[in-house]
Amino acid sequence: MAEKPSFTPARNFLGALMDGPTPAPALTEVGTVAEVGDGIAVVSGLARALADELLVFASGVRGVVLDLEPDRLGVILLGPSDRVTSGEDVWRTHKVFSVPVGTGLIGRILDATGSPRDGKGAVVSTAERPVEASAPGILSRAPVNRPLATGIKVIDGAVPIGLGQRELIIGDRQTGKTSIAIDTILNQARSDVLSIYCAIGQRGDAVARVIETLRKAGRLASTIVVAAGDEDAPGLAYVAPYAAMTMAEYFSDQGRDVLVIFDDLTHHARSYRELSLLLRRPPGREAFPGDIFYVHARLLERAGQFTADAGGGSITALPVVETQAENLSAYIPTNLISITDGQIYLSPRLVRKNQFPAVDIGLSVSRVGGKAQHRAFRDVAGNLRVTLSQFEELEDFARFGTRLDDNTRARLSRGAAVRTALRQPERDPMPAVEQLLVLMAALEGLLDGLPEKDVAEVMVRMRNSIGDSLKDVAEIIRQNRSLEEEDKRSLLKVAQLALGVPGDDRHGPDA
Repeated sequence: MAEKPSFTPARNFLGALMDGPTPAPALTEVGTVAEVGDGIAVVSGLARALADELLVFASGVRGVVLDLEPDRLGVILLGPSDRVTSGEDVWRTHKVFSVPVGTGLIGRILDATGSPRDGKGAVVSTAERPVEASAPGILSRAPVNRPLATGIKVIDGAVPIGLGQRELIIGDRQTGKTSIAIDTILNQARSDVLSIYCAIGQRGDAVARVIETLRKAGRLASTIVVAAGDEDAPGLAYVAPYAAMTMAEYFSDQGRDVLVIFDDLTHHARSYRELSLLLRRPPGREAFPGDIFYVHARLLERAGQFTADAGGGSITALPVVETQAENLSAYIPTNLISITDGQIYLSPRLVRKNQFPAVDIGLSVSRVGGKAQHRAFRDVAGNLRVTLSQFEELEDFARFGTRLDDNTRARLSRGAAVRTALRQPERDPMPAVEQLLVLMAALEGLLDGLPEKDVAEVMVRMRNSIGDSLKDVAEIIRQNRSLEEEDKRSLLKVAQLALGVPGDDRHGPDA
């Protein structure tokens, strides 16, 4: 009879386990919070941490490494600083700060980390991308030669914007900067341009009004909203525009055209100044750190029109900046004016005259958009800027009470009619053919001498009278072709019928 084995199955298992290969030790780097401030933390004990690396605190708050010093890390917090305490443990994640990207973000309201804030559940993303990325090189860029239609007469006619352009919206408080940005988003319902609205340091009620406007207009479902409010940590306001630009780059790499609104970079600069001063960085002009120009430049340089090898898409950036007492020579405004390809200046003087949108054509410029402007707009409104500048000079001269000849009075009447025709209510972006009709009527003198209140009624009648009569002109605009004389006569005829003016009746000094 065979002998029974002298070991049990349990002992056999333990023996095999002990005889097996030993797993390598798992090393975890743990640091300690040395100091905590309002939005920042100083961490020691993480000598191998990298710049822009994401750290996790024991309280659950996350942070991003901003300063690297011997045995000292300056970390900006992405959550409430009152939850972080001195002596708390901190762990490395071994990855840079990234945000989700993909089509699942369209129609969602997100914070600066890509987390949902609309109560619609988790975000379905395609991938994650670092928020910091190098701007495309010169060989990856193509000329800006396609227009971005804003639906605003004074911008499309006198300060045109091209797809891939960086155009600054600048002005004092309460001059309508956000309104221009939102109307531009609303007008993209007539195009395939994807819109991203990035609110930086805005009040919660202001952001809620923007979201409600987009929802009522049916544009929220095709827009990404990235919000970092004034009640959030300053670190979120700092990283928000980079997160929005990273999301835009994903779509431009797929060949899509993207419009990004940064509202506004004044709050972004102040948040960065706050973080830098708390981290004991040396202050410069107006207490801003010396690299504030680079902070904004490396953001906006990522916009542009890209070649087919680089995806073939475009990113159009419309940063907003606030001035104080019309001081265009302040530090942040001058920085952004030099970084961007032009600016749309909104004047408080025009606001006081009830001229909305309050675009000052004399101080507004588009350095590349003129090459992308619709040929039809160049044909009709090519002398719009000259007409208005001459009118403003004559208007200032006429205030002295000097006796004016008939030609000067006629030019004053023409200029006043053109300026009134450029008025446009909020949330009413106009199709290109309607803009051309109104501009043609004003520049050809059909509105000369009309009271201001009547001009608004006349413009409504003209827009309502188009019907199918200008189908050919609309097709010419769509194909970006020049207007023939017959097309201009068609525009004038529709305007004259709306005004009840005989077809051969012409007004003004050029009659």
